[in-house]
Amino acid sequence: MKKDTLLKSTLILAAAALIARALGIFQRVPLDYILNDVGNGYFNSANNLYLLLLMVATAGIPSAISKMVSERYALGKIGEAQQVYRAALLFGAVAGVVITLLMIVLAPFIAKAILGKPDAAASLRAIAPSLLLFPMIAMVRGYFQGRQFMTAGAVSQIVEQFARVIAAVAIAYAIYSANPLNDKGIAAGAVLGSVFGSIAAFAVMVYYARRLKRIDRTQPRQGTDPSRKLRLKTIYRELFRLSIPIVMTSVTVQLLFTMDTYMVNPLSEGHFDTLKIEHWWAVLGMNAQSIAGIPVVLAIALCQSIIPIISSAHAMNDRDRVGKQASLAVRIALYSGMPIILMLGVGAYSVNGLLFEKPEGSAIVAFLTLGTIFQIGMMVTNSILLGIGQPKKATMHALTGILIKVILSFALAPAFGVYGIIAATTVCFIWAMTFNILSLKKRTQIRIIGNRWTGFLLTTGIVAGAIALLEWIVLATVRGAVPDKVAFLFACAVMGGAIAVLYPALLVLLRVVTAEEIAGYPRPVRKLLSPFLKLRASRAGRGA
Repeated sequence: MKKDTLLKSTLILAAAALIARALGIFQRVPLDYILNDVGNGYFNSANNLYLLLLMVATAGIPSAISKMVSERYALGKIGEAQQVYRAALLFGAVAGVVITLLMIVLAPFIAKAILGKPDAAASLRAIAPSLLLFPMIAMVRGYFQGRQFMTAGAVSQIVEQFARVIAAVAIAYAIYSANPLNDKGIAAGAVLGSVFGSIAAFAVMVYYARRLKRIDRTQPRQGTDPSRKLRLKTIYRELFRLSIPIVMTSVTVQLLFTMDTYMVNPLSEGHFDTLKIEHWWAVLGMNAQSIAGIPVVLAIALCQSIIPIISSAHAMNDRDRVGKQASLAVRIALYSGMPIILMLGVGAYSVNGLLFEKPEGSAIVAFLTLGTIFQIGMMVTNSILLGIGQPKKATMHALTGILIKVILSFALAPAFGVYGIIAATTVCFIWAMTFNILSLKKRTQIRIIGNRWTGFLLTTGIVAGAIALLEWIVLATVRGAVPDKVAFLFACAVMGGAIAVLYPALLVLLRVVTAEEIAGYPRPVRKLLSPFLKLRASRAGRGA
């Protein structure tokens, strides 16, 4: 087990997250066929609340563990790092029991008083047992991230998703076969799959934890360990001092998505037709949030991998390395996120029609997906602020952004419905990202892409226009001659191929990425960009 670099860590975690996201969509696609809009609402409400509670209970602690462990290993305080790990496991066990019981007890109240859908209580209770193990799983993943071993968390994530999806679809289909009209039961069966996923993930993390422990015993320690005996009170004080601000920033995205699904009905009632509102509710949670979650996969991986690297450099007072790694992380997020956002946002009609039963609601998918570039920027800069010991700044920016989002949602929803709510969420992302970057510029030598913004924006505009035109041509040509699913698949293939060639070509030809940057990229990326580098060089030679 070797330590991973930033790029390697990011690729490992991104690959795992991408597989997990694909499996998550695979789960939702069959559910979209066997559930109506109300049943989809039950499933989405339970799943979003579960994710929110899980983040509140655990999101800050693993990131704090990662920071505390990486700093102590950088300073040679191995004993203290192990004490932090044991204390975190104890907290995870207690948190799992508490939030599981709370979910079971409060499910009827949440379903009736907040959702206005009493039958949603069955789904909320069905997903509750999965919360029992996930806090401990999160603690172990945080420790492995702090040690810069990302493979363990990646494998557990993939295994978890396989187990969850298989169980969810099987249980939901069995209930559907018995009674196709039992939306309450089908939705509850679908969310029950998360319980099987948590068991599988826990087993994987136990295996890797034992393996790492055996390896540590064989490694000779260098010099004297300056560790001291830490009291639980001391550990938890530092853990919570770090984790509470992290929770506020980490939970922002899931909180906003949960708020969006919960706001659609109450803020739109009386202003729009009831059937339209229920359609919005279902599409937002089932289609739009699923597709919009794909572009942030690499950002999630970056957020996990950048914290221990930045924290180690910051602990050693290496300002130059902090600035370089922070700048690299933001550029990776920007360059890699934009083509996926353009594909899924500009091509939302074909993507939505291909993945789900019908392409209706594609405008909602496009609107939410195109705003995720600001979500990605907010998430990555949040993690960098945490790495340099400034989580309170990220917290303040997130909280003020959420406040603005709530005010705008109430102001815009009566006139624009779900589109007003999504616009308010996007403004929140823009606000938090902007002030995060300003805070980083004051404290680090971060430099994103300097004077190359014109070339990047021009690249984005050309690619967006090209794939919009290609989608229109393909659908106008083949739709009606072949089944709709085949037409959508062909359109997606053409758009994907165009982006794969046009986007990297323009990045190189418009000098958005430099030869020096490309030299530091992984070998497959260098091979992909090398033909465009040669073309640029030949053009420059002719111009001379």
